[in-house]
Amino acid sequence: MKKGLLSLLFSACSICAGAQVTNPIIPGFHPDPSVCRVGSDFYLVNSSFQYFPGVPIYHSRDLQSWQLIGNVLDRQSQLPLKGATSWQGIYAPTIRFNNGVYYMITTNIGNGGNFMVTATNPAGPWSEPVWLQQQGIDPSLLFEDGKCYMVSNPDNTITLCEIDPATGKQLTEGRGIWQGMGGRYPEGPHIYKKDGYYYLLISEGGTELAHSITIARSRNIYGPYLPNPKNPILTHCNRQAQDSQIQGTGHGDLIQDVKGQWWLVFLAYRQFNGAYHHIGRETFIAPVEWPRGGWPVVNGGKPIVVNERQPVAIKTTFDKPLGLEWVYQQNPDSACYGVRDGRLHLVGSTSSLRENRQPTFIGRRQEAVKFCFEAKMTDYDLRGTDEAGISVFQINDGNAQFGIVHNDGTAFLNLTLNLKNVSTVLASKAVSGGQLWLRVTSDGDNYQFYCSTDGQQFDHVGDISCTLLSTETAGGFTGASLGLYAYNGGSRSAGHAYADFEYVNYVEQ
Repeated sequence: MKKGLLSLLFSACSICAGAQVTNPIIPGFHPDPSVCRVGSDFYLVNSSFQYFPGVPIYHSRDLQSWQLIGNVLDRQSQLPLKGATSWQGIYAPTIRFNNGVYYMITTNIGNGGNFMVTATNPAGPWSEPVWLQQQGIDPSLLFEDGKCYMVSNPDNTITLCEIDPATGKQLTEGRGIWQGMGGRYPEGPHIYKKDGYYYLLISEGGTELAHSITIARSRNIYGPYLPNPKNPILTHCNRQAQDSQIQGTGHGDLIQDVKGQWWLVFLAYRQFNGAYHHIGRETFIAPVEWPRGGWPVVNGGKPIVVNERQPVAIKTTFDKPLGLEWVYQQNPDSACYGVRDGRLHLVGSTSSLRENRQPTFIGRRQEAVKFCFEAKMTDYDLRGTDEAGISVFQINDGNAQFGIVHNDGTAFLNLTLNLKNVSTVLASKAVSGGQLWLRVTSDGDNYQFYCSTDGQQFDHVGDISCTLLSTETAGGFTGASLGLYAYNGGSRSAGHAYADFEYVNYVEQ
């Protein structure tokens, strides 16, 4: 009995110390996590900005291993993304469950504002949007005693109102309840009821180095809210964590597991090659001690550490439906994507990746710093200023293109950096033949680009520093994605510039 109790205590202490916690739990571009528990099942959603489909949803039984089970917004009627860049689109979602129904509430910046969708199965299908009156980003819901409360942050003030969850109709006027501790951009609010208190959790400081999580509480849902005297309850913007690779910790959601243990899921990013991050804000987790009637303490007050997952390897062929991880830029034009003879057939859009008008692009998030992404191009018809190949995409004015172009009847493979409205060809190699293997790898400091005409011998074409495609340099709120693209330069009618791909390999190292 004593041995079992000691073992249990040791296990709990190990978890609290971070020794058994995988971090990040969902790597790569997966910011603004929100989580709910239904029985022994956990469901987590992330923001998706200009990518379609939107709001990936994950399932877990242990809060450590997560499986992508769908995308909440998988129809264009749910997710208009006209003109959206990596600064716009779907901001932080919240997922909640009440009386057999799942609710996801979020903001579509640039195309409608705040809305809500519902489902009885978290894997979908989800309803059409219910548009909401109260604006401000990062809306959240609290269900209590037959009422549904909504919070968001119009005018930099956490604002509360009551809504009808069936129709979205606002039932009470919005009332400001807290402005945080004085950090800029008080946002990401969530309200929890515990021990007779309403706890209001928010993020402050902006989603960069000064990012933090603060908390206040009140006996009345409308306040006044008194802040925790030990705020912030999570930040790496201090001396204790100033040398940590993990920075920008913030925007979290609290959850209690079936054993009563509290946890915080939150975003942070990992720096590489100096003070740069390029694979995006990721989803992390930390244990929380929350004594009855007291304040939550995250990770024992200690900094968060990295304990990465095992590398994954995924080969995608096009003789079966694409995996849920594949996404498009903005709303895809169905005429530009197809499958023929087991090959992915990409028809060039008249928009380049740089122009950002529904470009022909399909890709996946870069989820590891060290990886190899390889695609086999089996056929193409490209002339004039047409182009097709693979891309490392951070934002429309911050991306790399590694593709086939033509000049005076000769085909070249160009490595092009698009950065801040300037396009620079960094390397070029003459190629011939109908088949071409394109490969990009990374060691965390640089992206290296290779090509082959037989799939065996690869020639190194050029490199691009990861810092040039980082958020600090290129901008945007996302992270790098790895994809295939095609562009019709306008010398021919639509449909004639195309490229076919046989497979894509993504291997983490």
